[in-house]
Amino acid sequence: MPPRILSGDSATSPRSGEERRLPRSPRGCRRGPHATSSGRRAAARHERAPAAASAAPGPWGRRPAASCCSERATSPSPRRSAGLGPRTWWPLATRARRRRPGAAERRGASAGCGTAVGAEVVFSVDCTKLKEHFLPGKREFDRIYFNFPHCGRKAGVVKNRQLLAGFFHSCAEVLAQHGEVHVALCNGQGGTPADRPRREWHNSWQVVAVAAGAGFILSDVHPFEAETIDGYKCTGYRSQDKSFCVEGALNHIFTRSTAPLCFTPMSCQTQLGGQKVSFQVPEILVDKINRGFLDVNSSHPVRTIKEKLSAGLSQAFPLHNVSSCLPLLHQGHPSGVRHSNIFWITLSPGEAPGTEKMSQGVADAVLCPHFGQDADENVQEGCPVPEQFHLRPSLLPHAQAIIRKGAFSPGTLQVLSGPVFRKCRITPHSMPAFHEMLLVLAVSRGTENSCIQMLVDNIKATVNSLHQGISGVKPSVSLQEAARFGAELSDFAAFERQLGEIQHFLCVGTDPDPPGSCVGVIRAAPGELKSRELVVVSASLNLDLLAMLMCGISDWRMLWTWDRRFLGHFPEGELRLFKSFSLYPPSYVHDVSFWLPDGEDFDEVAFHTLARRVSGETVVSIQLRDDFQQPGTGRRSLCYRVTFQSCDRALGCREAAEMQLHLREEIQQHLGVTLR
Repeated sequence: MPPRILSGDSATSPRSGEERRLPRSPRGCRRGPHATSSGRRAAARHERAPAAASAAPGPWGRRPAASCCSERATSPSPRRSAGLGPRTWWPLATRARRRRPGAAERRGASAGCGTAVGAEVVFSVDCTKLKEHFLPGKREFDRIYFNFPHCGRKAGVVKNRQLLAGFFHSCAEVLAQHGEVHVALCNGQGGTPADRPRREWHNSWQVVAVAAGAGFILSDVHPFEAETIDGYKCTGYRSQDKSFCVEGALNHIFTRSTAPLCFTPMSCQTQLGGQKVSFQVPEILVDKINRGFLDVNSSHPVRTIKEKLSAGLSQAFPLHNVSSCLPLLHQGHPSGVRHSNIFWITLSPGEAPGTEKMSQGVADAVLCPHFGQDADENVQEGCPVPEQFHLRPSLLPHAQAIIRKGAFSPGTLQVLSGPVFRKCRITPHSMPAFHEMLLVLAVSRGTENSCIQMLVDNIKATVNSLHQGISGVKPSVSLQEAARFGAELSDFAAFERQLGEIQHFLCVGTDPDPPGSCVGVIRAAPGELKSRELVVVSASLNLDLLAMLMCGISDWRMLWTWDRRFLGHFPEGELRLFKSFSLYPPSYVHDVSFWLPDGEDFDEVAFHTLARRVSGETVVSIQLRDDFQQPGTGRRSLCYRVTFQSCDRALGCREAAEMQLHLREEIQQHLGVTLR
């Protein structure tokens, strides 16, 4: 089906060196780049043949099938608007151009809208009510163009934002699901980092935030190249026959965002102590359970990296992938781990295994001691096992179960992989869920250091081979002794330290960041096999962090997006440098302050976890702004700055404000604080 294009512009049509003048526009109308002194506003729908639509880039800048541009909209004079109200906004008329031989090849599609190219011109179109001007069967457009919108005369930024808001909401009603909205703005108007120079936010049109309110995200931005368009003229400066400056102008391309996800309560089944049990999944993990990123048919970059690492390691070690289904639940409290870092689970009524079955389940690694600590020390004869259950924060207990069962062959590298779950603070690299790859190997005592170096060298070689296919990425892999690691520990590294003693940190950096980021830890457990001749060496790798560093993904949330454009960037598992489909997402800052309960410490991780749940992972930063203690009473008050921003979908200011109000209610109810 040929693409359907809606465009607006004030009209003139060069035909054999002459201009075709359309009826005179109402006084006060701003004319567009192709306008003469008489240009009536109109909108045009273009229906081009597929061959023309897919030809060379169109005249409006690198987009095929771009037939014509829309232009500055303005409020017509109430006395000369032929009965239209004073606040009526129109996309301006399009210009028509007679098709000449080879025009489609030179421009991709004609810049005109005459009948020769199958275009329909519609006059007096209100750009905030596009649906009203087209029949139901002709409303779905593949592209909508609006170049240099403006309210006219000396309208301020607020009125122009209102114009854009009405336009984007109108576009949402007539745009195809995978369609585009092109908006050209003068230099500085958009308020994005692409503007040079960039205006202050309050003095810009805030085009990305305005579009987000209608469910659109900015997917591309490039220069508006007026000099490449034959016969281009711009008039309408302050609604006069004067040109305005288009130097440095930008064309902003918006696409539909995925809708906000409304998750319903979810139950999950897993093996525990030899029997199947079901449990309620924590709300913030509903979209992260059973996503299948590591499945055989997955093209997710996390799986690609896991497979590449396995293939590289298999050249140096006999390798065995643990293919059995590893239980999601563990029982008891992991030794040394803070209570607030664990996702505690309540089993569905009547499904908790009995003490006898759970004692047998110790061999299935449902108890979580430190790596290298005998699990039997946690289960004393005659003492019932505490009925506490939690989502697995690590795969280490499963490795211990394999060792205790005797299914562990010295010299063979055991590979375990799967998602793990940890409560943590909100930062761009702190993940409540990620995919862990655990490598476990039994070696002769005294050779553990050479074995560790062999593992690291193999990982280095694999990472270096991966980066060759990703232009712009130059990773460096380094092994740093834990005792000498001077950098502040990330949440991943800090949690791993809680699980047991660490000998080395594995860091991967990309230029110009030599120190790198900790993506793995290496341990040696001399007493795990109860053998004087063998030592167990393990390496735990965060596959999600590796994927972020290798593919240039700046926010971990992008790995879990439901937007299909993400996986479309990695066809058949090919690793590439990622280009986000949501550019310059708007952020909204809110402060919240409250009094703490007397004599109680504040659990900051619980606060961050609550913010994750309430916002649906749209809180990107929480910073402590003030810690105040009232003289005399000693009451303590905290003030936090909460920043809302989505990396993959549209987030409007109204939605962020509603989340902030909900967050205030929830922290008072669940954390026992008193709002100020």
